[in-house]
Amino acid sequence: MRHAASARRERENIDRGPLLAVLGVSLDPDLLELALTHRSYAYEHGGVPHNERLEFLGDSVLGLAITTTLYRDNPELPEGELAKMRAAVVSTVALAEVATTIELGQYILLGNGEELTGGREKASILADTMEALFGAVYLDKGQDAATETVMRLVGPLLQDTERFGAAMDPKTHLQEAANERGAPAPEYSIESTGPDHDRRFTATVTVGDLVTATGTGTSKKHAEMAAALTAWTELNARAS
Repeated sequence: MRHAASARRERENIDRGPLLAVLGVSLDPDLLELALTHRSYAYEHGGVPHNERLEFLGDSVLGLAITTTLYRDNPELPEGELAKMRAAVVSTVALAEVATTIELGQYILLGNGEELTGGREKASILADTMEALFGAVYLDKGQDAATETVMRLVGPLLQDTERFGAAMDPKTHLQEAANERGAPAPEYSIESTGPDHDRRFTATVTVGDLVTATGTGTSKKHAEMAAALTAWTELNARAS
């Protein structure tokens, strides 16, 4: 327990200067602290405020910035295509990738339970914290600064919307890729290892004689999704 308490104090006192440099803004320290405070930490510290309200705000800030950019830059695309592109880059998968790139996980204030179960690498926590930061920038610096921050960090993903779209629903994308190539439907098989409380699953997917790929996860669903995304990526790489 002493070691855990010491680690927590170090986390609370970590230099956030590099994070602010990546965001490109100077934020009010209290607002920044709020944006980085997960509810698990708040619960363990007497119910201090946490970042979920900022996350709610940041979701809209993010959505407006991306929607405006897509509308302006793609005058030829219909609403349905624009909606797919937006969904891809504001998805948990995409935001978690951005968060990982800027090493956001090390700055998040987590409770001990989340800390011990790898919370700093959980896509949902990383994505939610990114949105909270966008909300914080909006409150402290205004809409223009928030839009600039969103586009600096998330904007580049607009060049790769197909990949993030596939990551959201890889099994469907793999099925469509198989259909386009006249291949049989993907076939999945599952193996598992470990005790019941810590089971790991490995999925293997085969698309005719085109590709065979594997993926792992803590559930059958996650393992199959990981395998499907790998197979889809390999098929697309060959096509290009």
